[in-house]
Amino acid sequence: MKSRVIFSLLFLSVISITSCRTEETELILTPDDEILASNSIVAQLMQRATSNDGSIDNIVDRANCFDIKFPYSVNVNSEEITLSSNSDFARVECVFDQSDDDTDTLDIMFPVNIVLADFSEITINNEAELNSYSANCNGENVADIDIECIDFQYPIEASSFNSNSELLETLNLENDYQLYDFIENISPSDIITMDFPLVVILADASNVSITNFNELQTIIENNINACDEDDDYDYNEDDCDDCTLVDIENLLTTCNDWAVNTLRRDSGTNYDDVYYNYDFNFFNDGTMSVFWNTTTVYGTWIANGSGNAIEVIIDVPALPLCNNNWIIREIKNCSDETEIDMRVGIDRIQYVKNCN
Repeated sequence: MKSRVIFSLLFLSVISITSCRTEETELILTPDDEILASNSIVAQLMQRATSNDGSIDNIVDRANCFDIKFPYSVNVNSEEITLSSNSDFARVECVFDQSDDDTDTLDIMFPVNIVLADFSEITINNEAELNSYSANCNGENVADIDIECIDFQYPIEASSFNSNSELLETLNLENDYQLYDFIENISPSDIITMDFPLVVILADASNVSITNFNELQTIIENNINACDEDDDYDYNEDDCDDCTLVDIENLLTTCNDWAVNTLRRDSGTNYDDVYYNYDFNFFNDGTMSVFWNTTTVYGTWIANGSGNAIEVIIDVPALPLCNNNWIIREIKNCSDETEIDMRVGIDRIQYVKNCN
């Protein structure tokens, strides 16, 4: 009986060793273009594409090479705001946009932690310390090392075999930080493979399937400058990046009785009160009406274009100050009201309505 037990244990051990050796052999025999070498060009490109993008919070810190870790608080034009996610930056913008005639101020309430490109964190105790780090960042729209025009689709399964320790490890990488850190810790004695195909997401939101690291290197290199990385401090220059023609048309036609909140014409002359208590309605057939007191007048409207180039052509013969080939600058929901900001040069019209 004892000999049978020993034989069984030996048999299981042989199976286990054979299984491990089989996995190691498969890993070692993997084609070269499916092995990720430390400090290779493709490894460096992958890290550049997964490094922490510091430009997302430029409205707060005006620094492209780090961002401030949530949560933290800021004082914006004497109003305290707690920031807990990227969506809260819109609240800062709403305060800034309350008036075009004031000087906007923003003070960070220290201490805060900043997150660098390599995801390391540093505690910052005052503005002087913050400025010492931001001074090392590239300026507005100056080329930097991070690649923002391509993203990885997760999870990614990676295998690592260390030829010195003969240890085999399989990992599921769930986000940019984990992939960046994984590549950072590859040693020359590691044999790294990933479970192809990998999927990358381009700036136009299209997906590309990748079958080896040579293909991955090519696709990253070809897309380094394929988009506007938005590394400037103009927080509202591209608020309609994601606007669509359908969204604009639906918003204008499904929400009734728009009011003109802001109107600048003739090189910036203020006409805000000219159309006070006028109700503007846009219809699906391209017509529009404007009602005030007991009067109703009619005109036409049409929208075309996409993103930050959506044009709304308004023609109401009785109300010439409204008429223009307006460009949608921004759509905001700062409180209960929805605001549609249209501009041409310094001329501006802003429609508002509670559409919720």
